[in-house]
Amino acid sequence: MKTAAIDIETTGFNPDDELTVIGIDIPAGSRVFLNTDGRTYSETVSKRIETDFTKFVNISSHSSEREALDAFRAFTERRFSKTDSGDEYKFAAYNGETWNGGFDLPFIRTRCPELDLDWPLQGPYIDVMEVIGSRFNVTSETLETTYEELIGGEYTELDPFDDSEQAVVCWRDGEFEPLLRHNLTDIRRTRELAQVAERYCSTSHFSMRTLEPVN
Repeated sequence: MKTAAIDIETTGFNPDDELTVIGIDIPAGSRVFLNTDGRTYSETVSKRIETDFTKFVNISSHSSEREALDAFRAFTERRFSKTDSGDEYKFAAYNGETWNGGFDLPFIRTRCPELDLDWPLQGPYIDVMEVIGSRFNVTSETLETTYEELIGGEYTELDPFDDSEQAVVCWRDGEFEPLLRHNLTDIRRTRELAQVAERYCSTSHFSMRTLEPVN
């Protein structure tokens, strides 16, 4: 089963804060959805990013949070449909949703009813932080630290941010390029860490759950 790693950027942590970026990475490449809040987005930014990142990158801009989230929902419905005869996928995130909390999935789940949108993720899910933090000897459970200590690849250098607060400031100021670069490094680090965990951990070390709603 292949992994589709997701990560979001937001304006904050409160229930009325908004999604600014939604990214998803699969072996073939990355798909990123940007909420511009009605501001202009230059396609030259996409071209620069595509040049710097190995593997396929597709960035789309949307004038509102609702449009970005709905486009993400349509993409996941089409790409990961049960009727698709292609590969089977599981979703993964880093502290996306754990047994006692997490960030990404609860945030999306809160915004969907506010925007009157259907839940966008159907299928199995694992949280990468849960297995990495409990089954490897790392000095910290942050995505940046575990990636650097276990992999040490190119995405440390490609991430323009030192902390997540910079993502909020950049979106507010309309500086979309560093925000998109940060999201890309996060989804790719997450998927690579999932691969490390799958290589060295048993099935019993993973807590896999379904994301399909009851109704």
